[in-house]
Amino acid sequence: MNKDRAIGTALLVGSVVGIIVYAWLVYAFPVMVLQVTAFVAVAGVLIILAWIGWTMATTPPPVPLESEPALTQTDTVAGSERKGQ
Repeated sequence: MNKDRAIGTALLVGSVVGIIVYAWLVYAFPVMVLQVTAFVAVAGVLIILAWIGWTMATTPPPVPLESEPALTQTDTVAGSERKGQ
């Protein structure tokens, strides 16, 4: 449990430090930082879409399942009579 708390604390501190550094960068270099941020966000979404497309294009179709023979009405009646005995 202590390891989980240490990881949680590190994530919390790292996130707060990241927010502070990002805010300073936006204040110091607003246009460049916002351009880089927008590029990374759009590129990330497009990479995920490309990966999904690649997976769909290269995955073979599933093998069709064999259908079970259909039960007739006599099979159903006979089966229920056997269960009742």
